[in-house]
Amino acid sequence: MIKAQLFPSVAPNTVNNFIDYILDDQFSDSSFHRIIKDFMVQGGMVKDTKSPIRGEFASNGFTNNLKHTYGVLSMARTSDKNSATSQFFMMTSTSPHLDGAYASFGGIISGFSVLNQLERLNTNYNDEPLSKVVIESIEVDLKKYEPSPVIYYNK
Repeated sequence: MIKAQLFPSVAPNTVNNFIDYILDDQFSDSSFHRIIKDFMVQGGMVKDTKSPIRGEFASNGFTNNLKHTYGVLSMARTSDKNSATSQFFMMTSTSPHLDGAYASFGGIISGFSVLNQLERLNTNYNDEPLSKVVIESIEVDLKKYEPSPVIYYNK
């Protein structure tokens, strides 16, 4: 089991979006579908993707100082800076080239051994694990945090 802490003070809409997918139980039975050794493990491809959100990072005009270091959670996206939906990745190394270009929004606080095991899995030429790695569930303990409605990006 991996436990992470989300940082709404760093990327509020990104955190609210992630929580929204969790509360809608969208991640259950999805998988970690992309693994690149010494870089990251990516998951969160869901059946019912919602609209994209605005990328909360410096090259998109948003201050986000959370660096892409080992254990940091960040949103995956296409080349469009405002295309993040449900997919996220967990850093397995420090990757400064992502700082300011991807929305980091949390960090792993326990379960680093699981992350390391995932990173060591054999993959094919598309970085897909040779055996399916299922996300059984993702849960969130909101404590006293009250998520705001997600603000979707309108082009």
